[in-house]
Amino acid sequence: MPSRSDDPVGAALARASTLIVDDIRALSAANPVVIIDGRSGAGKTTLARMLVERWPIVGRVQLVALDSIYPGWDGLQSGVEHALDGILRPHGRGYLGEWRRWDWERDAEAESHAVDPALGVLIEGSGILTPATAAIADVRVWLESAEPGRKARALDRDGETYRPHWDRWAAQENAHIARDDPRALATRVVEVP
Repeated sequence: MPSRSDDPVGAALARASTLIVDDIRALSAANPVVIIDGRSGAGKTTLARMLVERWPIVGRVQLVALDSIYPGWDGLQSGVEHALDGILRPHGRGYLGEWRRWDWERDAEAESHAVDPALGVLIEGSGILTPATAAIADVRVWLESAEPGRKARALDRDGETYRPHWDRWAAQENAHIARDDPRALATRVVEVP
């Protein structure tokens, strides 16, 4: 297995995690909201896991992956709306939030999960950085990565399950980027090879 120094993607994400941890520390908040957006395969999940491991605030951070919320392959925008209404808005008002896991095999909602407003929350997923979520989030990250590398990583990760849906999902990401300009809303842009 190659070391991180031999892995340019891993090295870029490790550098980014250091900078984002510094951003979180600078907030001096007990329950910050961090959102990570980028196209499929850009490294959002890996970066989120690094941040959970390095979380700089006493207590745990609540990690929510939009892959667990999107209601199917056509649900990018709907998943973001669920995260906004069920997690981000209640958290910002000091209320308990809630989201329901999407069961991809049953094509239906599954169990509910609570989000404690006293703790920080980190949400990662394509489409999460919009004007509405940017108004609530303390740290807003956009991962930029070219399609060949992203597609190879995404298909290596999800294999044939994802391949027939790549273009369909990419069209939703394109619509999000055209509508919301997430890169411009980010407090930190990360270039991923």
